[in-house]
Amino acid sequence: MNTRSESTVLSMTTQPVGSLILKNAVPTIITMTVTAIYNTADTFFVSRLGTSASGAVGIIFSLMTMIQAGGFMIGMGTGSITSRAIGSRDNKKAETYVSTAVIFAFTLGLCLCTAGTIFIKKLVSSLGATPTILPYALSYARYIIFACPFMMTSFVMNNLLRFQGKAAFSMIGMTAGGILNMFLDPLFIFVFDWGISGAAIATLISQITSFCILSSMFIFRRSAVDFHFKAVSTRFSVYFDIITTGLPSFFRQGLASFSTVLMNTGAAKYGAVMTGFALTSAQTADAAVAGMSISNRILMLLLSLAIGFGQGFQPVCGINLGAKKYDRVKSSIAFLLKISSAVMTFCAVFVFIFAPEIAKTFRDDPAVITVATRALRCSCCVLPLHSLIFGTNMLLQVAGEKLKAITLSSMRQGIVFVPVILLLPPIFTGTGIEGIYAVNITPALSDFITALVSIPFMLSFIKKRLSLTSPNP
Repeated sequence: MNTRSESTVLSMTTQPVGSLILKNAVPTIITMTVTAIYNTADTFFVSRLGTSASGAVGIIFSLMTMIQAGGFMIGMGTGSITSRAIGSRDNKKAETYVSTAVIFAFTLGLCLCTAGTIFIKKLVSSLGATPTILPYALSYARYIIFACPFMMTSFVMNNLLRFQGKAAFSMIGMTAGGILNMFLDPLFIFVFDWGISGAAIATLISQITSFCILSSMFIFRRSAVDFHFKAVSTRFSVYFDIITTGLPSFFRQGLASFSTVLMNTGAAKYGAVMTGFALTSAQTADAAVAGMSISNRILMLLLSLAIGFGQGFQPVCGINLGAKKYDRVKSSIAFLLKISSAVMTFCAVFVFIFAPEIAKTFRDDPAVITVATRALRCSCCVLPLHSLIFGTNMLLQVAGEKLKAITLSSMRQGIVFVPVILLLPPIFTGTGIEGIYAVNITPALSDFITALVSIPFMLSFIKKRLSLTSPNP
């Protein structure tokens, strides 16, 4: 084992778990917050072009989520395996999986870029774009698709560094691209007068920048595990292991994209009959889509905190599991739930109170503000529960509990969400309540049910996997 890997194992298995989690969580939270902010910045600046343009960003956000889902699947699947390999001091296995993951991600990204370019109009239409949103969505999607291989590989390298306890290095690459994106957005949209295409070009450039910076971390050997072309595996079992271990992340991200599509189509359908505004049905439909888009962006910004704490916990948990330090794993779980729930509760109260003002910042349109405010406040009511939802899911994933992790990650955006978004609006409509209300509360209801299911998963893992005494206290 190289000295960098040995140093990582020593620090992760001896230093206080609380400080280790925070040390890894803070850079991760900064990374995710900046990523969420620059995604939100696109919505903010593009909203100045009109409601339909604002809705287009929400439509293509689901496409970006799909691309990220592939990156998270490969990155977190490989990272989970690698962290346990580092903990058990199997450096050869770690190098094989890291090297394979990077090449796998870039190749898959190129394939998706090619397919997306060929079928772009059909793809964008299937994501829920209304006829008035479609032209804007096509202009935005074209450059996002070009960014696919760089975006996917960046997310993989980001996760690989994070699982090695090198979250600060991953932060540099991701935040640099995000900050660049925020500066380029107004320049390209308004100064160069490129409109919504300018926002997409800014995202493309930022993703290439992040890719180059993160690649340099491996090229100049700043990571705990080295990348070698000769270490790239041709064995099917390695790819299968990466994919199956990363499937919880894919379902978590991929189903989020699918649920966004369902929410967009639901918002357009039931928003078209929304009353109380002097607008045409097409205008209220676009306003509903834009309102849900704004709510989703704000919610993703808030969830980046819970996800960041969970991802800061994962390398600590994975390496200590590999080293059989079970007492430290239990301590890290307790710390994660306490710190994450406290922070999420504070955020929930703040956003609930100022939801209308936050929504108005993006689009000063009464219909948009009404939809966004209602959706935000519903989600805030269950926001603290995400500490349990993400904590349990990430624990099961890093521990290699593949089936349980996949099941739980499928709950919030799939198993629960899909029937609720499909059945609840018609039920509301049948009782004389506008269906858009059901669209607004669906995410919160899905989160609440998923949190209830997380409890037995967490307790079962602690009882079965962590009941043994650590051999090396």
